[in-house]
Amino acid sequence: MTPTIEASGLTKRFGKTVALDGLDLVAEPGQVLAVLGPNGAGKTTFVRTVATLLRPDGGELRVAGHDVRREPRAVRRMIGLAGQSAAVEPAMTGRENLELVARLFGQDIRTAKANSAKVLAQLGLMDAADRLVRTYSGGMRRKLDLGASLVGSPRLLLLDEPTTGLDPRSRIELWDAIAGLVAAGTDVLLTTQYLDEADHLASQIVIIDHGRAIAAGTPSELKQQAGRNVIEVHVRDRADLARAAAALAGLDHGQAQVEEATHRVSVAVEAGTDRLRDALRSLDAAGVAVDDLSLRRPTLDEVFLALTGQALTQTPDTTAGHPAA
Repeated sequence: MTPTIEASGLTKRFGKTVALDGLDLVAEPGQVLAVLGPNGAGKTTFVRTVATLLRPDGGELRVAGHDVRREPRAVRRMIGLAGQSAAVEPAMTGRENLELVARLFGQDIRTAKANSAKVLAQLGLMDAADRLVRTYSGGMRRKLDLGASLVGSPRLLLLDEPTTGLDPRSRIELWDAIAGLVAAGTDVLLTTQYLDEADHLASQIVIIDHGRAIAAGTPSELKQQAGRNVIEVHVRDRADLARAAAALAGLDHGQAQVEEATHRVSVAVEAGTDRLRDALRSLDAAGVAVDDLSLRRPTLDEVFLALTGQALTQTPDTTAGHPAA
């Protein structure tokens, strides 16, 4: 079966800055592929290249078998793109926005109306369809923007950090909408800095750093790559955090991570449940009162930290006037 996206040795430069540095990546049909990485890793550059908005400097990139350099029109007919902010017209209704985009896709009036109504229903926006978009919440605007990318019935939907700036409830609503689209047969390429988002939506994840893929697999496989479980302790008294960290750091000569706001201390360990007993003994010997003690698998953020030595950040970053995220 032909991959939905296939990148091999993909490169892109902006002046002296290398945004993509030999990126290799494959997205198979029928799945959500999440591309993770910090700002500046090359995520947005990759999406814009898939969308034919940027021309790669080297390597190969195919979308459903079509070369993005030699067959850009064929690629554009197959994709929908929703960027980091909602690109909708607030002075028009939701229905008018979608019908306008459908007409720009070349659909006749009857088809545009039918497809717009279908997408509005699909995204749960039918009740608000005839309201002006300026009355919509941020989450509703993002849904409508998603709808604008769907009204042309794309085979592949490109979502570049789609939930940036949304409140938790709106994020979950958008997640549900995306999951519904995938269930209906739309392939999705998702870039995000939210690890819970990738964990919730993606069937495959590629982690990129400095324009290269450094790890790939299912969320479960990537967590196994970290190779260690995590003991997490919730101490009763904030004053005990330092002593708890020192006690846990001695378990496997690891470095304990302290979260002062939540009174939590965590440390990666090689073994499993037997280390819980050791942790309790160490904490008891240090005189630390504990409210909760647990053993869990590493999070995707901890996987990224283990692979790159840095955590994912949410700090805006641009390179030479071009977004390089």
